[in-house]
Amino acid sequence: MNLNLNNKNALVCGSTQGIGKATAMVLATLGVNVILVARNEDKLRAVLAELPNNKQQHSYIAADFQDPEALQQKVLVKLHALKAVHILVNNTGGPAGGPVYSAKISDFESAFTQHLKCNHLLVQAVVPKMKDIGYGRIINVISTSVKQPLPDLGVSNTIRGAVGNWAKTLANELGEFGITVNNVLPGATETERLTQIISNKAAKTSKSFDEIANNMKSTIPAKRFAQPEETANAIAFLASEAAGYINGINLPVDGGRTKSL
Repeated sequence: MNLNLNNKNALVCGSTQGIGKATAMVLATLGVNVILVARNEDKLRAVLAELPNNKQQHSYIAADFQDPEALQQKVLVKLHALKAVHILVNNTGGPAGGPVYSAKISDFESAFTQHLKCNHLLVQAVVPKMKDIGYGRIINVISTSVKQPLPDLGVSNTIRGAVGNWAKTLANELGEFGITVNNVLPGATETERLTQIISNKAAKTSKSFDEIANNMKSTIPAKRFAQPEETANAIAFLASEAAGYINGINLPVDGGRTKSL
């Protein structure tokens, strides 16, 4: 199986922590030139220094995902110096929790901007050169809520579903150019976001953090939370030549928690 990604360039969003950072690390290990994208420049510099490097050219872009047009412009500037970005990993922090009924319109608008608009403008930035070389991998890190809405994550469920349908449509349009578009759907993963979700649930009930966490684990056939690297490994496979005929899928990495097929 060919998982060699030497000399490929990857744009990895949300790459200063959690799944994004783990993905950057795994891709760098496979020979990729990684372009980190996140808001905090100090954290970007710190991750850049950690990336495995075998004569690779790693770099970063500091950008705010609440300003998608500025994000796109910064990426376009970076692209001028590159033959192409071969791999785009769309990934950013999820919306705040809460029931959908009580969500404000501004909550939906903010999440739509951060997730779908940014994803779309980044795709428009990188796809022309992907078409030129006949190779592209667009991988969207979403959520298992694409298949099965999750309790108390109303805005997230709504926006994640929109991103999933956008991605499937895009896969149908770009497949003929050697460009695949796939979604990775993490389940409960040991990240800052999961800690926040558990803490919020604990604050609303009389249960402790550990009780909430153990209850969540009990609903997962694997009986544990995922490590970020496990999702990163799935992303790396989809980015490789070995996955060239896999297009338009939703891949849960959730220990079997999602009940639907």
